[in-house]
Order: sequence, then C-alpha cells, then structure tokens
Amino acid sequence: MWQKYAHTCIIRRTMTKSIVFSAILIITIGIFFWSMRRIFGLIPLLKPFPIKHHGKRLLVTLKVALGQSRIFRRPLVGLAHALVFWGFLIITIGSIEMVIDGISGQERIFAQWPAFYHVIIFSGDIFSVIVLVSILAFLFRRTFLKIKRFYGIEMKPISKIDATAALLIIFFLMISLLGTNTFYILTRPGHLEEALPVSKILAKAIGPVSIYQANILHEIFWWSHILLIFLFANILPYSKHFHVFTSIPNVYLSRLEPLGKMEHMPEIEQEVRMMLDPEGVKEPSSTQVPGRFGVKDVEDLTWKNYLDSLACTECGRCTDVCPANITGKKLSPRKIIMDVRARAKEKRNGLLKHGQTFDDGKALLRDYISEEELWACTTCNACARECPVNINQPLVILAMRRYLTMEEGSIPALLASMLSNIENNGAPWQYPAEEREAWMRF
Repeated sequence: MWQKYAHTCIIRRTMTKSIVFSAILIITIGIFFWSMRRIFGLIPLLKPFPIKHHGKRLLVTLKVALGQSRIFRRPLVGLAHALVFWGFLIITIGSIEMVIDGISGQERIFAQWPAFYHVIIFSGDIFSVIVLVSILAFLFRRTFLKIKRFYGIEMKPISKIDATAALLIIFFLMISLLGTNTFYILTRPGHLEEALPVSKILAKAIGPVSIYQANILHEIFWWSHILLIFLFANILPYSKHFHVFTSIPNVYLSRLEPLGKMEHMPEIEQEVRMMLDPEGVKEPSSTQVPGRFGVKDVEDLTWKNYLDSLACTECGRCTDVCPANITGKKLSPRKIIMDVRARAKEKRNGLLKHGQTFDDGKALLRDYISEEELWACTTCNACARECPVNINQPLVILAMRRYLTMEEGSIPALLASMLSNIENNGAPWQYPAEEREAWMRF
C-alpha cells in the first residue's frame, strides 16, 4: 500500500512539473515570437538583397561563423571567445534535452542513445568550466582593464550594463548546469559519473548527502538553469547580445563580392546607356516615379543592412583598425552600424503602422550620422575585413554619400573640384589633357 501511494505521489509530482513547465515554456515562446515579429517585421519594408551561390555561403559560414576565423586575429582573446561559442553549441543540445524532459516528464531522454549522449554530456561538462573561466576573464577585462575599443562616443553607459548583465547570466547558467549535473550524480550514484568528470569531482568534494537533499538541490539547480535560459532568450532581442541569434545567419548572407567592389546603381546605368545608345535602350515609363538615389533614412537601406545592425556585437574591432578614427577623425564604423540599429528601432513602429510613407521629421542622415563622419571614410574596407560577423560598414557609408552627392549636391569643396576636373579635363588635376604630366614639375 505504501509503495503504491509513493508511486502515485511521484506520478502526480511529475505531471504537475510537466504542466507548470509547459505553461512557462508557452509564455516564453509567445513573448519571444512577439519580439521577433516586431524586430523582423521591418524587413519587407526595406530594399531587396538578392541571395545566390548558396554553396559559397555555406563555406563562408563554416569558416567565419563556426570556425571563428576572424576572431583568431587576436589569438588569446579570440581563443577564449571561440571556446565560449563552441561550448554554447554543445550545451545547447543539453538545453534542448531539458526542454523535452520538462514537457514529457522524462529524465535525460537523449540517454537512450548512449554513445552520442556520453560524448555530448562529457563535452558539455568540460566546456561548462571553460566557459565559466572565460566569462570571469571577460568580466575582469571589462571591469578593471581600460580596453580602448570598449569606449567611444557611441558606447553609452547602458552598453556596459548590457554587456555585464549578459556575462553574469552566462556565468550563472554555467553554475546552475554544473550544480544540476553534480546533484544528479549524488541522486544516482554510479550513473553517468564517467561521462561527467567535472561534476564527479564536485560531487566527491561536497561529500555525503541524503538522497532527499540531493533531489531537492538537483531540482533547484535544474529549474534555475532552464528559467535562466528562458529569461536570457527574451532579454537578447533587446540587447547587443542579440547577435547570439543573428550572427550565423548574417555570416551566411555575407556579401560575396570583393570588399573593394562598389555596387553600381541601376537607375544611373540606365541614364548612361540612354546617353550612349538612345535608340538601343528602352526609356522608362513616364508614369514611373524615380526612386531616391542613395540612402537618407532606414527605409532606403536593404534588409541585409538592417540585419547587419542587428548582428553587430559592438566589439569595436572595426573602429580599432579604421585609419580615419586612428588619425583623430570623427568616423567610427561601429557607430555607423549602431546608428542604423537605433534609428530603425526609433522609426520601426511608425513604418509598421503607416508604411514607407511614414515621416517623423527625422532621418538617419544628420540626426544620427553627420556628413563629416561620412566623408572621413577612405573606403579602405579595413573595418569590413576585421568584423567577426562579416558586417560591411562601407556599403552604408557609400550609399549615404551617394544621397548627398546625387540628391543634394552636398559634397566637400575639394571633392567638387576634383569631380569638375574629371568632367572637364578627364583627370583629377586642373591641367588639360594635353598637359596631364605638368603636375610632376611642381
């Protein structure tokens, strides 16, 4: 009778846990998809970005995203970051198992494939310590070391709070994971001990505890871990750490052309072709309204430019190598991308409600990004080459310059003089074509 009653209590407790867990999961997923709908709902209102050559894109993703190739340009910090990234990939499999266990009321459901499971949990147990140590190192660097690239006019106090909060959540995620595994061993002596080497050491260090106490502590750590995951998932869309979700897709959608290649403008190409061959080119319909040349505000960008802004990690590697910034110019490539994100966030609700005709009296140009910043860029592409998630900052800068030049005729005097010389003399210098070598006499 007692055994039957105990069994009934276990079943009821398991069912209650599954119901509570499922309710929390539904709420978490609902909030997450509501956030995603708001953030990515802007994409259909932006300009298209063609996607081709999926084979090449896959290779780029394997090298840059999964292989973390660009991160390793700074070997020590790069290795720590790469280990955290790889650790998260492994630990995510365990998190998926916890979700399935929570819904089904099962325990370690992936254990039915022992060979695969032992490799995964062994790797996860080792990586949890590696991630823990790396996070402590990152917190130390951000708190006590004045790393130049962590600062700048675009880096507001909230950015530091954001970064620190995310690191602390990851820190406690690793603590709760180790606690879950440690007290699992103490509740199941001899089970999975060899596959959880770190947790086995911790279990021995804790010493003897009753099965009842171990079960209680296991549940506390298990719930702490899964609830932190749910919390983190819904904080990320409003954090710079949103790149956890967007960085790999952004790398896959990288611009495959050489960095220095500047995209031509189809509207201008049409005009030039009509000038060269008026009879061979069909004139556009008189009812067709010409689009804006270049970029003035976020709706003039492509959806890939917007995704770039969402994938930005704010690491500052782009600004750190920018020759304009190094020599004291106002330009910061990181600020350009962060400004795109900030302006899109500011205008998003209006655009979603009223469409592309929405105007709030502000613009990305001048209200966020000044002409001085744009013209300081040398288009050397050092920033795009350094970015660990393959953001192409010069594309945005070039597009905004095109707007200034072709829509407003607003360009620096020296550049205007150069363009005038090219138009009149066929060269940037003031001398006529027949005296093109005259500049060498001075």
